[in-house]
Amino acid sequence: MTKSDITIIIPAYNEEEGIVDLLEGLKKLPDRYEILIVDDGSTDSTRERVASAGIRVISHPYNKGYGAAIKTGIQNAETDIILSMDADGQHTPDDIEKLVQHIDNYDMVVGARTKNTKVPLLRKLAKMILNLTVRYLAGTRIPDLNSGFRVLKRSIAMEFLHILPNGFSFTTTITLACLKSGYNIKYVPVDAMERVGSSKIRPFKDGFNFVLLIIKTIALFDALKVFLPISVLLLFLGLVDLLYELIVYFNISSTSILLIVSGLLIFFFGLLADQIASIRREMK
Repeated sequence: MTKSDITIIIPAYNEEEGIVDLLEGLKKLPDRYEILIVDDGSTDSTRERVASAGIRVISHPYNKGYGAAIKTGIQNAETDIILSMDADGQHTPDDIEKLVQHIDNYDMVVGARTKNTKVPLLRKLAKMILNLTVRYLAGTRIPDLNSGFRVLKRSIAMEFLHILPNGFSFTTTITLACLKSGYNIKYVPVDAMERVGSSKIRPFKDGFNFVLLIIKTIALFDALKVFLPISVLLLFLGLVDLLYELIVYFNISSTSILLIVSGLLIFFFGLLADQIASIRREMK
């Protein structure tokens, strides 16, 4: 590898409490790492502390979101490989080499948080529900769906930039997009430290948005995974109601017809969406 062939992108929003210690650790890394802090419209002294440390910083004029900050970093990176990590002290620079050593053989390497990582009970429950949803939709087990500590090839990130959201679901979306597009992903166990400062995640609102985004993302790549179960359920209910009406009342109700027709329509919508997604991939 040549000098500065990996860009470390760190989105930061009001992280004055933990950013200095992180930067001190990053400055000890070899020259092949370029450090880029994206200040996402912080209202505290985050930007000033980064600038005083002599680290390259790009600032948003106002808070755009976690994903928007990473996208800004990706667009301004000058290397073929990028590494993202959080500014809150959860990720240690000592683990960077654990991820980077695998990037020659994989398209993306993710630092998967181990069971030793301290996570609040409410977030554990939300993660469990999300992981079960994703395991079905993606068709594979994902050790850590939304880890912010990952290395990937910049060309892949640019390929999906137009569908990546500006919020915290950025990591979820790029994981699913890479999986459904057949890219190779490696998960490396890492112990995440307790974060410095308060979390910006809103458990209920962000959790609901995560699920919606997962469904939207899978629909872009494998629409039948979303539409087919709904279609089968409606058809099943419609047929059961139809048989019941015929046996008991010797009549056909509008409810059974509506359920059956709805099931068929949803199936064909899913089939059409799946074909459109296939055509889009072939054109690309």
